Amino acid sequence: MRDPVRAVLGTRPDPRTVGPVTQTDIVRFAGAGGDFNPLHHDPAFAATAGFDRPIAMGQFTAGLLAAWLTDWCGVEHLRAYTVRFLAPLLIGDTVVLSGEVVSLEQTTPGSALAGLELSASREGTPVAAGTATVLVSGP
Repeated sequence: MRDPVRAVLGTRPDPRTVGPVTQTDIVRFAGAGGDFNPLHHDPAFAATAGFDRPIAMGQFTAGLLAAWLTDWCGVEHLRAYTVRFLAPLLIGDTVVLSGEVVSLEQTTPGSALAGLELSASREGTPVAAGTATVLVSGP
């Protein structure tokens, strides 16, 4: 097990850029999760729903954000994670994953629960927002 990361208010883990999202990314995720809605792989069907190309599953975006977060803090230190979907992520989009420590609650000397605000965005437009609680080492 990894030691908890050190964090203070305002800590911003290095952002991660993923993409551009490909049809293969979406199909692989569909195979893993069983979501074969044609909105995610059929351009003609996506067009009937008002999209100029297929969109990624919301859980694809949530998974990217969770993977970025746990690569930073260690999955064993994640205590809570929520996400809201704000806009679709489409084939060809590049997504930037980021976050910031916005609260710290000391649990024992030298450790705390950090509250983070999370964001997944494309070209500056948020596609998902979330929160997380992570065990960290701190004041």
